[in-house]
Amino acid sequence: MTTEAQAIADTQAWVDKAVIGLNLCPFAKAVVTKKQLRYVVCMDSEPEQVLKMLQEEMQLLINTDAAVLDTTLLIAPNLLPDFLEFNEFLFDCDSVLLSMELEGVLQIADFHPRYQFAGTEPDDISNFTNRAPYPTLHLLREESIDKAVEAFPDASRIYERNMQVLEDLGREGWAGLVGK
Repeated sequence: MTTEAQAIADTQAWVDKAVIGLNLCPFAKAVVTKKQLRYVVCMDSEPEQVLKMLQEEMQLLINTDAAVLDTTLLIAPNLLPDFLEFNEFLFDCDSVLLSMELEGVLQIADFHPRYQFAGTEPDDISNFTNRAPYPTLHLLREESIDKAVEAFPDASRIYERNMQVLEDLGREGWAGLVGK
């Protein structure tokens, strides 16, 4: 059974090796370097408990200066191992965002160990851009996204670049990188 400490360590390693190491998100390195990324774990397997923690983390994020805390990874190692169920759960996450009237203020990105884009095969390498060690909700400030996109030329091409990086790396390269 995964512990909170192990979930954080595994996720930090994924952020360091894949997200930053492969430059899948060109905005991540600065946030990590400045220690503005919060890692928090919900060990509960019940979606309602994860939603409660999501609400608490969203409130903490908006109540904290971005210079101190810019983004949060809510890691839920025991939540919905089936990706399709997790994908359905994201509608509930959006409902929390809307009920807190934070649309346009915060955004929720999602990662899952079995992430699968529509129209792809389960083992398609393109899915690995959104594969994290555990089901994870990434809370982002819209303002920070806007600033990052402004500073990054051709931000719209990040997705295409990531697909090429993963194609070049291949499944064996990915497995060697993240240890799976």
